[in-house]
Amino acid sequence: MSGVDDLLAGARAELDRVEPAELDNRLRDGALVIDIRPASNREAEGEIPHSVVVERIHLEWRLDPFGDHKLPGLTDEADVVVVCNEGYASSLAARDLKRLGLSRATDLVGGFRAWRAAGLPVREGGTPPVP
Repeated sequence: MSGVDDLLAGARAELDRVEPAELDNRLRDGALVIDIRPASNREAEGEIPHSVVVERIHLEWRLDPFGDHKLPGLTDEADVVVVCNEGYASSLAARDLKRLGLSRATDLVGGFRAWRAAGLPVREGGTPPVP
């Protein structure tokens, strides 16, 4: 029987995960950062500037590059990086987005907390999620 650790390892094997400094560079090149953290974490800790908040429950619908409810302008070639608190839930979410057709989907190693620990910019939290 496979547990969550095996599930996580399998998901990460499908991803080209990014470190905080690399994500900072990719943001400048137009990467789409998707924050799936709960509102309480975002309000307390802040958010990555220019990130888009999409609640986990809506993620596949808003990021299906071929779906009717996708984010405006989203294509299957988009550079999408999913962010959670510490880089666990985001790995599973990014794997699912790759399976939907976002070939470049990945996640942030260490999540938002690694971003903040690296001294990278943080904006005040509380951005409403994309409906």
